[in-house]
Amino acid sequence: MGFSDSARPEASPAGDPYVTIVLPCFNEQDHVLMEVERICKVMDASGYTYELLAIDDASTDDTLARLREAAPDHPHMRVVPFRRNGGSGTVRRIGTQTARGEIVVWTDADMSYPNERIPDFVRILDEDTSIDQVVGARTSEEGSHKFLRVPAKWFIRKTAEVLTNSSIPDLNSGLRAFRREVSLPYLRLLPPGFSCVTTITLAFLSNQHDVLYVPIDYAKRAGRSKFKFVKDAYRYILQVLRMVMYFNPLKVLMPPALTLIFVGVVKGVYDMIDHFLYFANNTIMIFMSGLIIASMALLADLIVRSRNDDIRSRGDL
Repeated sequence: MGFSDSARPEASPAGDPYVTIVLPCFNEQDHVLMEVERICKVMDASGYTYELLAIDDASTDDTLARLREAAPDHPHMRVVPFRRNGGSGTVRRIGTQTARGEIVVWTDADMSYPNERIPDFVRILDEDTSIDQVVGARTSEEGSHKFLRVPAKWFIRKTAEVLTNSSIPDLNSGLRAFRREVSLPYLRLLPPGFSCVTTITLAFLSNQHDVLYVPIDYAKRAGRSKFKFVKDAYRYILQVLRMVMYFNPLKVLMPPALTLIFVGVVKGVYDMIDHFLYFANNTIMIFMSGLIIASMALLADLIVRSRNDDIRSRGDL
């Protein structure tokens, strides 16, 4: 979609673009240039000033060479080579930190995401300042190990929804646009692997930043998937728990603590009726375990609140 001259965001006096697109590239030699062409074509037509950070994550094929050959034909593309493989999370973190644009877009180079819709995502942020992140919610699952991925991702997504009190249509979509300034405090939390997209979603939701989900089509990826089901699914669920613990530990710790305390009290009443003035060892252990976990939850919550107060006070200085 094009824009009139008066509606087009202008570059800053320093020449900074309005949009930065971070494109992780790892062993994508057969299709990376098609993806670059698609992104640059739609962004050129959009009227938004932009830069495309094509970051080669130490590919072992000719991905870097092909990016460098194509660079003269794409003046808005910057090719950034990594000397060692850091993972997609590392690429996205460093890309966002070095981005010059106010809006940062994350996507993939495997032809699976509809990157022609990037200007639509940017336009939403441009027109509605109350929204801090726009996420492409996939309407289908086309990844490998589909029969395992679908139930596993559903369980992890539902867990995240309960813990964040939010509706999350797609927890780990790789296509999203967000305000760089809002994301900066959370970049240090990004893990090196695929769960970085989950992390940035939970970080925004846990801190009351508005996230808008837009339905998108999702195609079968080109090339070979780097997703390892068992290892990456395990990392996803750990990252969900870690992020909620980081921002709202009471959500994770208090329910099991109160459950143990309740069970301990009920068991204690039963013990008193069955054996007067006698409490079984397991009754005491259950009750004390609940108290200990509840104490940890309150202490963790105090630490989180103190940390947030320190961050806000530094921001006011």
